[in-house]
Amino acid sequence: MRSATKLRQLMRDDIVVAPGVYDGLSARLTALAGFTAAYATGGGIARSMGYPDLGLLSMNEIVDRLANIVEHAGVPVIADADTGYGNALNVRRMVREFERAGVAALHLEDQPFPKRCGHYDDKSVVPALEMAQKLRAARDAATDPDLVLIARTDALAVEGLDAALDRAQAYAEAGADVIFVEAPVSLEQIEAIARRVPQPKLINMFQSGKTPLVPAGRLRELGYRIVIIPSDLQRAAIRAMADVLAAIRRDGSSAAVVDRMASFTDREAVVDTGTYLALDRKYAS
Repeated sequence: MRSATKLRQLMRDDIVVAPGVYDGLSARLTALAGFTAAYATGGGIARSMGYPDLGLLSMNEIVDRLANIVEHAGVPVIADADTGYGNALNVRRMVREFERAGVAALHLEDQPFPKRCGHYDDKSVVPALEMAQKLRAARDAATDPDLVLIARTDALAVEGLDAALDRAQAYAEAGADVIFVEAPVSLEQIEAIARRVPQPKLINMFQSGKTPLVPAGRLRELGYRIVIIPSDLQRAAIRAMADVLAAIRRDGSSAAVVDRMASFTDREAVVDTGTYLALDRKYAS
């Protein structure tokens, strides 16, 4: 079954919780933890390369990382396509490249380029018609009819809830399968979006964001079909690496924090070293 078809099936059966991954290792860990989908976070990929989430990476840099994530995830991957890297023509090329990388879904947003993280202040949005045309271009470019096209609007913080919901309807009419109203700031807004957007909905849930955390069961009841958790894994990794570095700087070794580190054996199991060594023996004989 193609990954896009699988994702559509998962969305029909239950709410899909997709932790944010940013490289092959985090993708492997997410699959090993039993999640049925992964979210390839653009912000996470940028930060893994040392940059903030300000649209500083090229499409090719993102596509290269997506291919690595898809290879190791083993589950459908939902990709962050930012603003599509330009106009509608750029969006067409982006969709083809993302499809070749193997993603099951992608989301486009209606910010101007370069974009900002959805939970930063001082965002702006492009005209709704410009975004709708990008979505039409994306739908026309897709070679897999099951590719899940997600429309993200950042208009809530800029134009208010009613305008954001008007945009959501226009984007659904332009071909979006799933609507993503970014950064609601209250449970009341989360419920209003659920009530007034009949299409399948995605919501962004992460610790310390502008959106209050709501249990997946309640989101399911409200009609949300996808929950992405973009940054929590990477933030945990940042803290863990900083703590180990502090111990090494202080003590000359990581002995003081060894209980917080994966063992040598566990590390090798995550990347399936045994299978590779077995293949090496097979082909050497």
